[in-house]
Amino acid sequence: MHDDNLSRADLSRDELGLETLAIRAGHLRGGEQEHGEPIYTTSSFVYGSAAEAAAKFGGDEAGNIYSRFTNPTVRFFEERLAAMEGGERCVATSSGMAAIMSTVLALLEAGDEIVASRSIFGSSVSLFTKYFGKLGITTRFVELGDLEAWRAAITPSTKLLFAETPSNPLSEIGDIKALAALAHEHDAWLAIDNCFCTPALQRPLTLGADIVIHSATKYLDGQGRTLGGAVVGSSALMEEVFGVVRTCGPCLSPFNAWVFLKGLETLNIRMEAHCARALELAHWLEAHPAVERVHYSGLESHPQHALAKAQQKAFGAVLGVVIKGGREGAWSVIDATRILSITGNLGDVKTTITHPATTTHGRLSDEQKAAAGIVDGMVRIAVGLEDLDDIKRDLALGLDRLASA
Repeated sequence: MHDDNLSRADLSRDELGLETLAIRAGHLRGGEQEHGEPIYTTSSFVYGSAAEAAAKFGGDEAGNIYSRFTNPTVRFFEERLAAMEGGERCVATSSGMAAIMSTVLALLEAGDEIVASRSIFGSSVSLFTKYFGKLGITTRFVELGDLEAWRAAITPSTKLLFAETPSNPLSEIGDIKALAALAHEHDAWLAIDNCFCTPALQRPLTLGADIVIHSATKYLDGQGRTLGGAVVGSSALMEEVFGVVRTCGPCLSPFNAWVFLKGLETLNIRMEAHCARALELAHWLEAHPAVERVHYSGLESHPQHALAKAQQKAFGAVLGVVIKGGREGAWSVIDATRILSITGNLGDVKTTITHPATTTHGRLSDEQKAAAGIVDGMVRIAVGLEDLDDIKRDLALGLDRLASA
């Protein structure tokens, strides 16, 4: 039987390129010798005897038990993403938010503290402050790029440092190596949300991070089809996260896992195309008279351009664009578009546009928005794979009108 699971085959995953891992890793062919990964749409699995069932339920023998926590298709996805991130193990979840929740529930307890970047996703802020706060877990928020602020916020009770880099939607960059060293100096873990870069552009574990978080809904899928999340790290840490998924049930469905497997196969080439379009669009927008500022780390005007260049292969595809005229100006540009999708999602082949202050970060207080740099004139553009000239023309419908007003 030929085995496509590269971690068990003659070739080690360390010998293979990311593009090969994205296509080949994780698939263990069954008796039918299928070339594509099958979708195991089953809730449970059968055993040849009561003794075999007891051994598998007791953990004495490897095997499938119940699809809430052991499903072959989900396992294919987990093994492939772990290989791509350079991690020992991956645990898949029902969404990116479920991935964050499962990680914190697994590793922290009442009295522990988190230090997090101010510029994380709005729902992540609510999760940390409102829901983890109810459990007695305190979160302190600091500027992503201010290492001394991180250091000052750490106490003996700090167990986790958490950051998104690049941030949403300002494209701020955190120094992963420096944050990892700081975390380990204080016996804490560093978790990096790698949603915007994916392993195609950035591998936080190789830079010293302990945990990588994904909203697989975004670029890992790439076409806005399904929800899912993932946590990647050492086997020891992931065993704790797996325990939360097994017991609490925020699991990934087999069908969604299969969709993500297909997404991973084209991840590298898609990210190259996304990044190329985003960089050209960022330069075009920066020169437009109706634009006050473009937040994109690929621009030399970005204050952390050098750091982004050092720890990423490219700069991602999300632009934070400040339009003249505040919210009225931003909304007029959004409403004038005819091709771009007005939606809060990103990571799609379709270019999306939204107003963060009233959508993705709308539940934050005015003070929290100000601290995170979310101003009323900002629109977030997640650059897709359409013809770039068409994207420019669509944005120009509102921008040109605003510039001539």
